[in-house]
Amino acid sequence: QVQLVESGGGLVQPGGSLRLSCVASEIIFKIYAMGWYRQAPGKQRELVAAISSLGNTNVADSVKGRFTISRDNARNTVYLQMKSLKPEDTAVYYCNAGGPSSGNWGQGTQVTVSS
Repeated sequence: QVQLVESGGGLVQPGGSLRLSCVASEIIFKIYAMGWYRQAPGKQRELVAAISSLGNTNVADSVKGRFTISRDNARNTVYLQMKSLKPEDTAVYYCNAGGPSSGNWGQGTQVTVSS
């Protein structure tokens, strides 16, 4: 019943930027914490950044200073602004609502950082 629609992935060169977007149902967006997770082949899915319904944020050390999570209440959208991208950022990025145990995931969007 929960739908999360992601966009913004693609192929970029090292040092480039991308902005990921995730549109959620209005009631879900207003109540749930939202987060971005990523998973590279052969690796576990890991938290990238999260933002609560009150706007408090948490960002993984590996992307701190480069990635910013934000939410737009008028558009029911959470963003992940990614700057100074590195090859190790290559992964499938997933939008989540309510934490991993809630089972609310987007379809995933591929981010590839390569020359």
